[in-house]
Amino acid sequence: MLGLVNTGGYKLLEVILRSMQKEDVKQIMEIESVSFGSHHWTEHSFISEMNNPLGSYFTAIDKKKQKVIGYCGFWLICDEAHITTIAVHPDYRQNKIGELLLQKMINTGYSKMAKWFTLEVRASNIAAQGLYTKYDFKSLGTRKKYYQDNDEDALIMWTENIWDSKFKNKFSELEEKLKNNNLFCLVTGY
Repeated sequence: MLGLVNTGGYKLLEVILRSMQKEDVKQIMEIESVSFGSHHWTEHSFISEMNNPLGSYFTAIDKKKQKVIGYCGFWLICDEAHITTIAVHPDYRQNKIGELLLQKMINTGYSKMAKWFTLEVRASNIAAQGLYTKYDFKSLGTRKKYYQDNDEDALIMWTENIWDSKFKNKFSELEEKLKNNNLFCLVTGY
């Protein structure tokens, strides 16, 4: 899938969303360490996850630079989609790439018959919480000292049933809004 994302109002960034590939991992590791500190996933972790039958992992690529700018993934366990990772390169943050990746996971969840999405997020990561709240994730608890690098708590967030008409309607509206505000347009054939 190819999208155009507005990066500051003057030029459009061509973004390819595709399944994560082994050749992406070196660039992913650069984003991983900046995003998650010293206790991040290893190259082996990502390679293993790409081969995990429960996993669905995606990469966002700056088409012009052929550069990984973001990635995400989830496990589907029965009918629960557990988001395991989502990150955007610091140079590309606040350009809707994270939202694009979240939409990709939710759409993939629909195709795999998931009913709920869940994740853990740092208690201090207000920006990520804002994105998840926008998509009707709710905080349903805390995992105390969840993050090993600083013993920070994690909020446990869940959606309602994604097949519920309220969720589906809101999700469709958010997809349309992202497509129609000139920040992102889908181009078929990828």
